[in-house]
Amino acid sequence: MAEHTAKFNSPRIWGALLLLVMILALAALMTRKTEIPIRAEMVRRENILNTISTNGKIEPADNFEAHAAVAAAVKRVLVKEGDHVRAGQLLVELDDAEARAQAAKAASQVKSADADTSVVSRGGTQEEVLTIQADLSKARAELDSAQRNLAALQKLQAGGAASTGELNEAQNRLKRSQAEVKLLEQRQSNRYSKPDVQRVEAKAVEARAAYLAANEALRTANVTAPHDGVVYSLPVHVGNYVQAGELLVQVAKLSKMQVRAFVDEPEIGKLQTGQKVRITWDAIPSRVWNGVVARVPSTVIMHGTRSVGELLCAVDNADLALLPNVNVSVSVITDQQENAVTVSREAVIQDQGKRFVYEIVGKKLKRREVQTGISNLVRIQITDGIKENAKVSLGAVNAQPLADGAPVKIVE
Repeated sequence: MAEHTAKFNSPRIWGALLLLVMILALAALMTRKTEIPIRAEMVRRENILNTISTNGKIEPADNFEAHAAVAAAVKRVLVKEGDHVRAGQLLVELDDAEARAQAAKAASQVKSADADTSVVSRGGTQEEVLTIQADLSKARAELDSAQRNLAALQKLQAGGAASTGELNEAQNRLKRSQAEVKLLEQRQSNRYSKPDVQRVEAKAVEARAAYLAANEALRTANVTAPHDGVVYSLPVHVGNYVQAGELLVQVAKLSKMQVRAFVDEPEIGKLQTGQKVRITWDAIPSRVWNGVVARVPSTVIMHGTRSVGELLCAVDNADLALLPNVNVSVSVITDQQENAVTVSREAVIQDQGKRFVYEIVGKKLKRREVQTGISNLVRIQITDGIKENAKVSLGAVNAQPLADGAPVKIVE
């Protein structure tokens, strides 16, 4: 018995046992190390939206802007910003003294131009026309007399009663008369050259344009509202001197707004009129406004460094909470699926044109090839290949590669 006890207590036996324990511990440790730490989630059903996100600016859909037609002083301002106005209501009145003077001057220029046009069309002033007519009558009478005289001398010469010199003189007289008549007829019908006529006509056109502009300036000296609305911009005050083209007032129906947004070129093909739009404004972060695409881009332009298309969206603003010219965030819903099976985008892996997820079965990964549908920035629809409530990997927390059949440990 003592011998057996001595053998059991031998250093060699204790060393072997210690080595065995160390091997078992190392095996357990190695087993634990082969378990890849991963994040995971459950496949779930939800409504998924495919959206295009951008930014935009709010504009009134039915806007009226009045600008000064000519430089003038602001005589009266009859409204203030925020006022509700009626169609035809007087808003701003400019000093029209200068406009009236310009209108009178323009009217005088039109009359002068009309008189010049009349002179050209008749071939001269009434006095000049009458003078030419009288001279032409005399010249024609002289031509008739010269023709009769030449005919008589020709008969006399045939009988030997007229000399060659007399006949030559009669022929020269006839030529002079014909030349005089021809000259006067040309003066009567073509007194003015084509450039002369064009200058007169151009002057008449210019005078009429100036007259219309002067009367428009006179008409717009009193700014009235073209329709019911709200005065939302009024940058002028009584006594201000405004230049031509300067903004006087803006009026709009603020219950109907539109968003002007810019969409990057690759996204333009997804846009269609009638698509739903969601608008948010940082000033009221809890509020979402709904709208629809009213006009899709018709061309592509450079906007800074971006190649974009301009998008218009109609927005209902019945409570007037949205203000003109504020910057907003715009999301255009290009597609949507209700009650769709979805996973996070990071769960779907693409390899050689195929898509798959790693389902967690027990404590190991099972590769499942899947078919996908619409997606957004964070979620993607699974149409086939994995079922609701399955647990899938979102990737290793230590960037370790995953493989089919690999043991894993879920890290919360």
